[in-house]
Amino acid sequence: MEEKNITEELTFPIEFYDVDSMRVVWHGNYVKYIEKGRCALLDKIGYGYLQMVDDGYSFPVTDIKIKYVHSLMFGDTARIKATLVEYENRIKIKYEIYNAKTGMLTTKAESTQMAVKISTGETCFICPETFTRKVEKLTGSVK
Repeated sequence: MEEKNITEELTFPIEFYDVDSMRVVWHGNYVKYIEKGRCALLDKIGYGYLQMVDDGYSFPVTDIKIKYVHSLMFGDTARIKATLVEYENRIKIKYEIYNAKTGMLTTKAESTQMAVKISTGETCFICPETFTRKVEKLTGSVK
């Protein structure tokens, strides 16, 4: 059976407090945009940060990559597309950020998170079964 990826999209305005003196989004704010997309995707799966904690896990970011293609400016509206690409051993999400008005791709990114058992601080090399079951239910790839 071919697996399908879970994707979520979110649109948001570029606010004045996110830009520099030239009205261009400051590069560090793209990490915040990625977090918006990640939270929306995890909520769609039904395993957001509060559910993780209730399940006894935290998922710190272990790697993040960002490729800036075009600038977003004050007054633009951004659309972020977050896609879950790995979920069994770690959470790996790919992102594309677009200028919602022009459709132009502005940023590509990728984040990786590993499960950590809160009670022991131990890194887990497989994701919690609660999470993988939710993903497999949404993708139709229940094993």
